Amino acid sequence: MTEKHGIPITRQAATAEKAAEIRAAVARTTTLGSGGDSSRLATPEDAARFHAFLEDPRIHAPIYTLPRPLTVESVRAFIAGHQRERELGTGLLFLSFDEAGRISGYSDLCLWPEWAAGELGGAIHPDRQGQRQGSTGARQSFAWMFTHLGLDLICETAAPDNIRTAQLLDHLGFRRMGEIVSQRPDGTTRPSLVWEITRAEWEEQHGA
Repeated sequence: MTEKHGIPITRQAATAEKAAEIRAAVARTTTLGSGGDSSRLATPEDAARFHAFLEDPRIHAPIYTLPRPLTVESVRAFIAGHQRERELGTGLLFLSFDEAGRISGYSDLCLWPEWAAGELGGAIHPDRQGQRQGSTGARQSFAWMFTHLGLDLICETAAPDNIRTAQLLDHLGFRRMGEIVSQRPDGTTRPSLVWEITRAEWEEQHGA
């Protein structure tokens, strides 16, 4: 998995009870959101069609957390790693499907229960971009992370040239926190801009 040293930047230690509650919430989660959005946890059996979805450079090129090289086997290992993280309460990987049963997007959650914090990553198919689905889906997912998982902080990262994500996070009220260098398992690095928002800030701007 990609190293994420340096984030979250804000580190307010959670109580042992709070951290345990977050781990338990992650471990029992099977869908992203409150239902009805055709998302479910990824399984190793999804590796081939998930790989086919990710092969599009418009999808994989901007995302530094995906395995390199991108093969069916590396994607299968990526899924299996998230299954282990779910058991530990530190990660989740969801796939979304269109009306024909094709993968239309994925969501990758990294959780830090010890800080009651988390990060949401992922992508939707380029054919569905520009239809406000990404913005609406992100807003709903962030709200769900606070209410369902019990987080107190969400931390997001993006490449400096990722204008679409920067505009989305700015619009949703995330605060720009600076820049870090992210390192992949293969040793390559990428600069990342960092945004954060607390539960209190989210509720003030978007409601509970």
